[in-house]
Amino acid sequence: MPISNFAYVRPKSLKEAFKHLSSKDARVSAGGTDLLGCLRDDVFGADKVVSIGGLDSLRGIAHTRDGGLRIGALVTLSEVGSNKTISEKYPALAQSALEVASLQLRNQGTLGGNICQKPRCWYYRGEFHCLRKGGDTCFAFNGQSQFHCIFGGDLCYIVHPSDTASALVALDAMARIAGPGGARMIPLGKFHVPPRENPQKETVLKPNEILTEVLLPPPGKGQRSSYRKVRARRSWDFALAGLALVLQFDGNLIKKARVVLSGAAPVPWRCKDAEEAMTGKHLDSDTVSRAADAVVRNAQPLKHNAYKIPLFRGVMEEELLRMTKT
Repeated sequence: MPISNFAYVRPKSLKEAFKHLSSKDARVSAGGTDLLGCLRDDVFGADKVVSIGGLDSLRGIAHTRDGGLRIGALVTLSEVGSNKTISEKYPALAQSALEVASLQLRNQGTLGGNICQKPRCWYYRGEFHCLRKGGDTCFAFNGQSQFHCIFGGDLCYIVHPSDTASALVALDAMARIAGPGGARMIPLGKFHVPPRENPQKETVLKPNEILTEVLLPPPGKGQRSSYRKVRARRSWDFALAGLALVLQFDGNLIKKARVVLSGAAPVPWRCKDAEEAMTGKHLDSDTVSRAADAVVRNAQPLKHNAYKIPLFRGVMEEELLRMTKT
């Protein structure tokens, strides 16, 4: 299906970008890898595409005064994955960035775009007037659901498609959002909107707001992290099951744990049951087994995706066992 005509503007400042985004049916474009696909497939329309690719203030990776890291929203996924500081201090984020799609798409796609991308549900992307597109039905509930959620599927049963978002939530990152009224900070864990709050929105961004940067806190002493992704094919595919794991150790004792799943829920899904099963425990075989059980304890699979339960359990077990050897 051909893309409808739209105006294309490339503002030279955030102020100018906010002005254009205040127009009716304006859409922001970063790398454009998701937006243009949605326009081509007629998922939604646009009267104006506002490209922020020329805003250098949204680029760059730099240390913050507190010892953390600032990553501009326009930093490409390839840059995130290859950055030495990120690889050494926040390996879960570097690993998640390198698991996205193909090399060509990682060279074009941005961190901000990956966090804000639209769902990949084949009903939403297809010719169905589903709940997320303003209809009154989620067709996945009684339809083909093998790639849909097993957690948090109230009203709409999509899975959030981002790998990096789960890693950032696990790393306790913050998002800086800018708009005509100024800037605000919000934890990445509260950036995405669950269906029970609004089934037509993916993020808290207002129409004329932009995600400008992500801020990572300094890694805690004894912190280890990883990201694991299981998919049908090595490249291109989105996660059938993804796991972002951040553990803070005191010797072999787990002082703090963060477990966030991708490919599991409409938002990056924090699994507090699994965190509690590990916190204050030694990372031994009993703890690994309890945490693997806990990570899927409250799963509610649909007709065709119960296979995700043993898949997530196995991924959790393997990643924890791998950490016992590091």
